[in-house]
Amino acid sequence: MLSTLTSKSQITLPKDIRLMLQLEPGDKIAFLPMADGQITVAKANKASFATLRGILPQPKQAHSVEEMNQAVLDSVAKHHHAGA
Repeated sequence: MLSTLTSKSQITLPKDIRLMLQLEPGDKIAFLPMADGQITVAKANKASFATLRGILPQPKQAHSVEEMNQAVLDSVAKHHHAGA
């Protein structure tokens, strides 16, 4: 099933998906990124958000935007040279 992203970054969930997840207007929807790059979509409830809290480890130290940008550049350069 496909849905189109609008200019306002919105999508319409197909009816079959809404029925499968038993979604009603006003319900919250959780988008859960998986390790393999896929996204799982689920009907959210208060318990699901509480369950997710703390699932990712806290960083040992904060990094500046400059440090993060440099890490991205280093990774791109590393992968570019590895593929060359």
